[in-house]
Amino acid sequence: MSSYAKNTRATVVPCLRYRDAPKAIEWLCEVFGFEKQLVVPNDDGSIAHAQLSFGNGMVMLGSVSKVANEFGRLTTQPDQIGGLETQSPYLIVSDADSVYRRAKAAGATIEIEIKDEDYGGRGFSCRDLEGHLWNVGTYDPW
Repeated sequence: MSSYAKNTRATVVPCLRYRDAPKAIEWLCEVFGFEKQLVVPNDDGSIAHAQLSFGNGMVMLGSVSKVANEFGRLTTQPDQIGGLETQSPYLIVSDADSVYRRAKAAGATIEIEIKDEDYGGRGFSCRDLEGHLWNVGTYDPW
């Protein structure tokens, strides 16, 4: 193990921003099966910070802010840059077909149809309600 990594459940936690974070939290829980671990609302109903668990993993998310971040930049959403993403979370699931059906029923845009992979596993890629790219599959790299 890297000497920099803390000895904890998961050492990589993706962080996302949503315009309508409360709606995104409900969508992610309903469609992908995340569970709310912590949700901290702001006075205006937006989300200051949320932690959604998934097995031994987690994502953190919050509402997009009109205030510049610590680097002096505003958060850019995928639809503002033609749907481009430079990273995307991968969820390891036991039944990719079931999650695929729920994602389609919830209006997710399917980017890569469900299929068996040459390297093992079965999966698909889709965009959530605000255009973030998610990869879902049964392949376990561990």
